Amino acid sequence: MIKLHQLARTWGIPNLSHFCVKIETYLRMTKQPYQVVDSLPLKGPRGKLPFIVDKDKKVSDSRLIVNYLKSTYGDTLDAHLSAEQKAIAKSFQRLLEEHLYWISMTSRWNYTEANWQTNKKAIFSVLPPVARDLAALVYRRRINSQILGHGIGRLSSQEAFDLGKEDIDALADFLADKPYFMGDKPTSLDASAYGILVNTLGCPIESPIKDHALTKKNLVNYCQKMQAEFFPELAWGGTNS
Repeated sequence: MIKLHQLARTWGIPNLSHFCVKIETYLRMTKQPYQVVDSLPLKGPRGKLPFIVDKDKKVSDSRLIVNYLKSTYGDTLDAHLSAEQKAIAKSFQRLLEEHLYWISMTSRWNYTEANWQTNKKAIFSVLPPVARDLAALVYRRRINSQILGHGIGRLSSQEAFDLGKEDIDALADFLADKPYFMGDKPTSLDASAYGILVNTLGCPIESPIKDHALTKKNLVNYCQKMQAEFFPELAWGGTNS
Protein backbone atom coordinates (compact mmCIF):
# COMPACT_ATOMS: atom_id res chain seq x y z
CA MET A 1 0.00 0.00 0.00
CA ILE A 2 1.18 3.52 -0.78
CA LYS A 3 2.30 5.51 2.25
CA LEU A 4 1.58 9.24 1.96
CA HIS A 5 3.82 11.37 4.16
CA GLN A 6 2.24 14.72 4.90
CA LEU A 7 1.51 17.25 7.63
CA ALA A 8 -1.13 16.38 10.21
CA ARG A 9 -4.69 17.52 9.47
CA THR A 10 -5.83 20.85 10.86
CA TRP A 11 -8.13 23.79 10.13
CA GLY A 12 -11.02 21.51 9.04
CA ILE A 13 -9.50 20.99 5.59
CA PRO A 14 -7.56 17.98 4.31
CA ASN A 15 -4.18 19.63 4.90
CA LEU A 16 -2.58 23.03 5.43
CA SER A 17 -0.12 22.11 2.68
CA HIS A 18 -1.51 22.89 -0.76
CA PHE A 19 0.42 20.04 -2.33
CA CYS A 20 -0.42 17.49 0.36
CA VAL A 21 -4.09 18.21 -0.40
CA LYS A 22 -3.35 17.81 -4.09
CA ILE A 23 -1.82 14.35 -3.70
CA GLU A 24 -4.32 12.98 -1.20
CA THR A 25 -7.16 14.26 -3.39
CA TYR A 26 -5.59 12.63 -6.43
CA LEU A 27 -5.30 9.32 -4.57
CA ARG A 28 -8.94 9.49 -3.53
CA MET A 29 -10.08 10.52 -7.00
CA THR A 30 -8.31 7.51 -8.49
CA LYS A 31 -9.45 5.22 -5.64
CA GLN A 32 -5.86 4.21 -4.96
CA PRO A 33 -5.40 2.60 -1.52
CA TYR A 34 -3.02 4.56 0.70
CA GLN A 35 -2.02 5.12 4.30
CA VAL A 36 -1.28 8.58 5.76
CA VAL A 37 1.89 9.05 7.77
CA ASP A 38 2.01 12.35 9.69
CA SER A 39 5.37 13.92 9.09
CA LEU A 40 7.33 17.18 8.95
CA PRO A 41 9.13 18.73 5.96
CA LEU A 42 12.59 18.02 7.34
CA LYS A 43 11.87 14.29 6.91
CA GLY A 44 11.18 14.63 3.19
CA PRO A 45 13.83 13.59 0.66
CA ARG A 46 13.85 17.15 -0.74
CA GLY A 47 13.17 18.77 2.61
CA LYS A 48 9.52 19.16 1.61
CA LEU A 49 6.17 17.43 1.85
CA PRO A 50 4.40 15.48 0.52
CA PHE A 51 6.27 12.40 -0.53
CA ILE A 52 5.09 8.85 -1.06
CA VAL A 53 6.63 5.47 -0.45
CA ASP A 54 5.38 2.74 -2.76
CA LYS A 55 6.97 -0.64 -2.07
CA ASP A 56 10.69 0.21 -2.11
CA LYS A 57 10.34 3.42 -4.12
CA LYS A 58 10.27 6.90 -2.57
CA VAL A 59 8.89 9.73 -4.73
CA SER A 60 8.73 13.43 -3.81
CA ASP A 61 7.48 16.61 -5.55
CA SER A 62 3.77 16.53 -6.27
CA ARG A 63 4.29 16.80 -10.04
CA LEU A 64 6.59 13.81 -10.07
CA ILE A 65 4.31 11.89 -7.71
CA VAL A 66 1.34 12.32 -10.07
CA ASN A 67 3.48 11.32 -13.06
CA TYR A 68 4.65 8.23 -11.16
CA LEU A 69 1.12 7.27 -10.18
CA LYS A 70 -0.09 7.68 -13.76
CA SER A 71 2.74 5.61 -15.23
CA THR A 72 2.48 2.91 -12.55
CA TYR A 73 -1.27 2.58 -12.06
CA GLY A 74 -2.71 4.11 -15.22
CA ASP A 75 -4.21 7.47 -16.08
CA THR A 76 -7.88 7.11 -15.18
CA LEU A 77 -8.57 10.85 -14.86
CA ASP A 78 -7.08 12.54 -17.92
CA ALA A 79 -7.09 9.90 -20.63
CA HIS A 80 -10.37 11.19 -22.10
CA LEU A 81 -9.06 14.73 -22.60
CA SER A 82 -8.02 15.93 -26.05
CA ALA A 83 -4.53 17.29 -26.66
CA GLU A 84 -5.94 20.81 -26.57
CA GLN A 85 -7.75 20.18 -23.29
CA LYS A 86 -4.60 18.71 -21.76
CA ALA A 87 -2.69 21.83 -22.78
CA ILE A 88 -5.31 24.08 -21.19
CA ALA A 89 -5.34 21.97 -18.02
CA LYS A 90 -1.55 22.11 -17.80
CA SER A 91 -1.59 25.89 -18.20
CA PHE A 92 -4.08 26.33 -15.36
CA GLN A 93 -2.08 23.92 -13.22
CA ARG A 94 0.97 26.12 -13.70
CA LEU A 95 -1.06 29.25 -12.84
CA LEU A 96 -2.20 27.58 -9.64
CA GLU A 97 1.03 25.94 -8.55
CA GLU A 98 3.67 28.36 -9.83
CA HIS A 99 1.94 31.68 -9.17
CA LEU A 100 -1.17 31.71 -6.97
CA TYR A 101 0.51 29.25 -4.57
CA TRP A 102 3.35 31.69 -3.89
CA ILE A 103 0.94 34.53 -3.19
CA SER A 104 -0.84 32.25 -0.72
CA MET A 105 2.51 31.50 0.92
CA THR A 106 3.22 35.23 1.20
CA SER A 107 -0.01 35.68 3.15
CA ARG A 108 1.04 32.97 5.62
CA TRP A 109 4.70 33.57 6.22
CA ASN A 110 5.27 37.34 6.08
CA TYR A 111 2.03 39.31 5.62
CA THR A 112 0.77 39.80 9.19
CA GLU A 113 2.01 38.62 12.57
CA ALA A 114 -1.41 37.08 13.30
CA ASN A 115 -1.22 34.98 10.15
CA TRP A 116 2.30 33.87 10.97
CA GLN A 117 1.34 32.80 14.50
CA THR A 118 -1.63 30.82 13.14
CA ASN A 119 0.61 29.17 10.57
CA LYS A 120 3.39 28.50 13.09
CA LYS A 121 1.02 26.86 15.57
CA ALA A 122 -0.53 24.62 12.92
CA ILE A 123 2.80 23.35 11.58
CA PHE A 124 5.16 23.25 14.54
CA SER A 125 3.02 22.72 17.65
CA VAL A 126 3.81 18.99 17.61
CA LEU A 127 7.41 19.80 18.58
CA PRO A 128 8.74 20.59 22.07
CA PRO A 129 8.77 24.38 22.75
CA VAL A 130 12.50 24.98 22.20
CA ALA A 131 12.66 22.84 19.07
CA ARG A 132 9.38 24.35 17.85
CA ASP A 133 10.65 27.93 17.98
CA LEU A 134 13.98 27.06 16.39
CA ALA A 135 12.42 25.03 13.60
CA ALA A 136 9.86 27.74 12.94
CA LEU A 137 12.58 30.39 12.70
CA VAL A 138 14.70 28.30 10.33
CA TYR A 139 11.80 27.41 8.05
CA ARG A 140 10.41 30.93 8.05
CA ARG A 141 13.74 32.24 6.80
CA ARG A 142 13.94 29.44 4.24
CA ILE A 143 10.41 29.97 2.91
CA ASN A 144 10.81 33.74 2.74
CA SER A 145 14.04 33.25 0.82
CA GLN A 146 12.18 31.03 -1.64
CA ILE A 147 9.38 33.61 -1.99
CA LEU A 148 12.01 36.27 -2.67
CA GLY A 149 13.76 34.05 -5.21
CA HIS A 150 10.49 33.37 -7.00
CA GLY A 151 10.00 37.10 -7.49
CA ILE A 152 6.68 37.54 -5.69
CA GLY A 153 8.63 38.47 -2.56
CA ARG A 154 10.15 41.46 -4.37
CA LEU A 155 6.70 43.03 -4.78
CA SER A 156 4.70 44.94 -2.21
CA SER A 157 1.87 43.03 -0.57
CA GLN A 158 -0.63 45.13 -2.53
CA GLU A 159 1.09 44.39 -5.84
CA ALA A 160 1.26 40.65 -5.11
CA PHE A 161 -2.38 40.47 -4.02
CA ASP A 162 -3.50 42.40 -7.10
CA LEU A 163 -1.80 39.80 -9.28
CA GLY A 164 -3.41 37.05 -7.22
CA LYS A 165 -6.83 38.59 -7.78
CA GLU A 166 -6.20 38.30 -11.52
CA ASP A 167 -5.54 34.57 -11.03
CA ILE A 168 -8.74 34.19 -9.01
CA ASP A 169 -10.73 36.02 -11.70
CA ALA A 170 -9.30 33.78 -14.43
CA LEU A 171 -10.13 30.63 -12.46
CA ALA A 172 -13.66 31.79 -11.68
CA ASP A 173 -14.29 32.80 -15.30
CA PHE A 174 -12.99 29.51 -16.68
CA LEU A 175 -14.84 27.34 -14.18
CA ALA A 176 -18.08 29.27 -14.83
CA ASP A 177 -20.96 26.90 -14.03
CA LYS A 178 -19.12 23.64 -14.80
CA PRO A 179 -18.98 21.03 -12.01
CA TYR A 180 -15.24 20.53 -12.58
CA PHE A 181 -12.62 22.65 -14.29
CA MET A 182 -12.49 20.56 -17.45
CA GLY A 183 -16.19 19.73 -17.65
CA ASP A 184 -18.46 17.04 -16.28
CA LYS A 185 -15.70 14.72 -15.04
CA PRO A 186 -12.97 15.41 -12.49
CA THR A 187 -9.40 15.47 -13.81
CA SER A 188 -5.99 15.79 -12.22
CA LEU A 189 -6.34 19.56 -12.61
CA ASP A 190 -9.08 19.44 -9.98
CA ALA A 191 -6.67 17.93 -7.47
CA SER A 192 -4.38 20.93 -7.97
CA ALA A 193 -7.21 23.46 -8.06
CA TYR A 194 -8.83 22.19 -4.89
CA GLY A 195 -5.48 21.99 -3.09
CA ILE A 196 -4.60 25.60 -3.85
CA LEU A 197 -8.09 27.08 -3.54
CA VAL A 198 -9.10 25.42 -0.28
CA ASN A 199 -5.84 26.72 1.18
CA THR A 200 -6.74 30.19 -0.03
CA LEU A 201 -10.41 30.57 0.90
CA GLY A 202 -11.02 27.71 3.32
CA CYS A 203 -8.42 28.29 6.03
CA PRO A 204 -7.99 30.82 8.89
CA ILE A 205 -5.37 32.91 7.09
CA GLU A 206 -6.72 36.36 6.36
CA SER A 207 -5.72 38.42 3.32
CA PRO A 208 -7.16 40.48 0.46
CA ILE A 209 -6.73 37.45 -1.82
CA LYS A 210 -8.95 35.37 0.48
CA ASP A 211 -11.52 38.15 0.65
CA HIS A 212 -11.58 38.38 -3.14
CA ALA A 213 -11.86 34.61 -3.60
CA LEU A 214 -14.80 34.49 -1.21
CA THR A 215 -16.73 36.82 -3.54
CA LYS A 216 -16.53 34.18 -6.28
CA LYS A 217 -19.50 32.02 -5.40
CA ASN A 218 -18.64 29.37 -7.97
CA LEU A 219 -15.16 28.88 -6.48
CA VAL A 220 -16.59 28.61 -2.97
CA ASN A 221 -19.21 26.12 -4.14
CA TYR A 222 -16.55 24.19 -6.03
CA CYS A 223 -14.37 23.80 -2.93
CA GLN A 224 -17.36 22.79 -0.82
CA LYS A 225 -18.40 20.23 -3.43
CA MET A 226 -14.89 18.79 -3.77
CA GLN A 227 -14.54 18.45 -0.02
CA ALA A 228 -17.97 16.82 0.32
CA GLU A 229 -17.24 14.41 -2.52
CA PHE A 230 -13.69 13.38 -1.70
CA PHE A 231 -13.35 14.20 2.02
CA PRO A 232 -16.87 13.61 3.37
CA GLU A 233 -15.50 13.04 6.87
CA LEU A 234 -14.49 16.71 7.04
CA ALA A 235 -17.26 19.22 7.63
CA TRP A 236 -16.81 22.43 5.66
CA GLY A 237 -16.12 25.48 7.78
CA GLY A 238 -14.15 23.86 10.57
CA THR A 239 -11.23 26.25 10.22
CA ASN A 240 -10.71 27.12 13.85
CA SER A 241 -9.12 23.92 15.08
